[in-house]
Amino acid sequence: MASSKVGGGVVGVGEMEKMSFEQLKALKEQSDLELNVLQDSLTNIRTATSRLDIASNAIRDLSLRPQGKKMLVPLTASLYVPGTLDDADKVLVDVGTGYFIEKTMAEGRDYCERKINLLKSNYDQLLEVASRKKSIADEAGVLLQAKLKQMPSTA
Repeated sequence: MASSKVGGGVVGVGEMEKMSFEQLKALKEQSDLELNVLQDSLTNIRTATSRLDIASNAIRDLSLRPQGKKMLVPLTASLYVPGTLDDADKVLVDVGTGYFIEKTMAEGRDYCERKINLLKSNYDQLLEVASRKKSIADEAGVLLQAKLKQMPSTA
């Protein structure tokens, strides 16, 4: 059964039927807002997972290149400079907030894979919460429509 916290308590679908039009409207709006935030978070997780997957593949590709190999080094997303591969056994891993740690290629790939698995786990959990929020918003919408039809018209 779907439920949502409203006013400090948990409201089930059966209890929604007892709510006033204004309470249902507030519940629907709150659920829609929370759903939008959850969907933004899901998008951010997908983006981060994609970047880590690209990084993991880049480390794998880099490990296959011989030392002394000439290559283009990205400084930004659109600026590359010529460089030479000096040490094909070590990479700098961005661990967040401007900190970098030197790791071997295998450790770098392992780091990326662990972060990807963590993000996928978080994604699955958020997806479940978003699904429940959507059910609540949908049910509140249906009840709002029913109550709106029951209201006397003032025309």
